[in-house]
Amino acid sequence: MLSYLREFEPSNLVKVKGTSNVYCTAEHDSLKISNGKWYWWSRGVGGYSALDYLIKVREYGFVEAVEILTGQAFADWKAPPAAEKKDEPKVLLLPPKNKNCDRVVQYLFGRGIDYQLIQDCIADGIIFESADYHNAVFVGKDESGTPKYAAFRGTMGSFKRDASGSDKRYSFRLLAREPCASVHLFEAAIDLLSYATYLKCEGKDYKGRKTCFLCRAYISQRKRIKESKIPIALTTFLAAHPEVKTIYLHLDRDKTGRLCTETLQELLKKDYEIVDDPPPVGKDFNDFLLSYLGIERPKPARERRDAR
Repeated sequence: MLSYLREFEPSNLVKVKGTSNVYCTAEHDSLKISNGKWYWWSRGVGGYSALDYLIKVREYGFVEAVEILTGQAFADWKAPPAAEKKDEPKVLLLPPKNKNCDRVVQYLFGRGIDYQLIQDCIADGIIFESADYHNAVFVGKDESGTPKYAAFRGTMGSFKRDASGSDKRYSFRLLAREPCASVHLFEAAIDLLSYATYLKCEGKDYKGRKTCFLCRAYISQRKRIKESKIPIALTTFLAAHPEVKTIYLHLDRDKTGRLCTETLQELLKKDYEIVDDPPPVGKDFNDFLLSYLGIERPKPARERRDAR
């Protein structure tokens, strides 16, 4: 991939300051390239080759990506007929629950999240601790309250992953008691919980307000903004809540977050009032909450290789 960028996208290749052999791209500063491998930290995807990069980051099809790399034309190439897909519902595979949530509570409380808010989420079944590796599991439910999505977050290290069978039309969320007139969008569950904690510290009851909180703001970006796609979790939520009139964007204060904000503003402005409200301090709302509370950001503990 490094050779490809040097040859074909030299203006997109940036050396990370203070390192000898680590690079990122000008478009995505969280996409790091080192020692023959690359990983896009904000999206949780990675690979080894330029082919992986073109397919996973540039979103080219396999044949088109190969053609770009080889310069060969495949005009006469025909893909074999695709197997008929059965419209089978996804089965969410949740890990077994630990007998308690002590480690998850300690982890979230150390990130500044309100203790009672943590307990409420545990009682609602949208946060629990996995038995095998003690990961924090954030659950997204559908309108009937059935779990459809789950995201793992390591309580030690930086492990992140979606549960097998997760339906990305749903995500971790907090709902108000009354019908929602607005929705607040975040990139991660920790940021959502951080914002709710901040509101509580300011004496505001998020549950009593006509607003909902939804995470999962990644969008499928194209070179042209109008060709990008709105996060499917957001479109699903908006379809189920036609009363929503205002969308607050609390995305990260980095290059990727600002580009996502710009894209969503363009895509949604015709139908909704869009409010751009990034964290006042730090990269994300957890950084802001820790600063607001005067808490030093916890240093990640070393994670076992098998801690998954």
